[in-house]
Amino acid sequence: MAAVNLGLSDNARRQVAESLGAILADHYLLALKTQNFHWNVTGPNFQGLHALFGAQYAALHAALDEVAERIRTLGFPAPGGFVAYGKLATLPEAKGGESWGQMCEQLAADNDSLVQRCRPVRELAESLGDAETGDLMIERMDALAKAAWMLRSHVG
Repeated sequence: MAAVNLGLSDNARRQVAESLGAILADHYLLALKTQNFHWNVTGPNFQGLHALFGAQYAALHAALDEVAERIRTLGFPAPGGFVAYGKLATLPEAKGGESWGQMCEQLAADNDSLVQRCRPVRELAESLGDAETGDLMIERMDALAKAAWMLRSHVG
């Protein structure tokens, strides 16, 4: 296989890929949690929240692919599996039995937390000359912040 030559040092590519691994793990956990809430939401806002959660987990699954493919583009294997993600992820798992309001609050907080996790990855990538990863993190921060706003809007 030909060597990766993106105009970035091997060390820069490695640092960015490793930082993206943690972002990938948290995206996966958030997607899984959102899908769980999609399945289990009940109450007077069921229809709207079921649809919102469904749209959000579908968007998160698409984002997973983008983040993993960026890691591969940088020349490194993307982490996968519950054991690897358990070591890398920082978002809390759902406990079960959450009300629809608690679901919205938890997911909004998780989206906000993931925005905060993406910010230093963007800064690192850009400081190392990797504008493409920086752009990806900006896209993710924007989408995650919008998702959090939509969730908070349901709670009032």
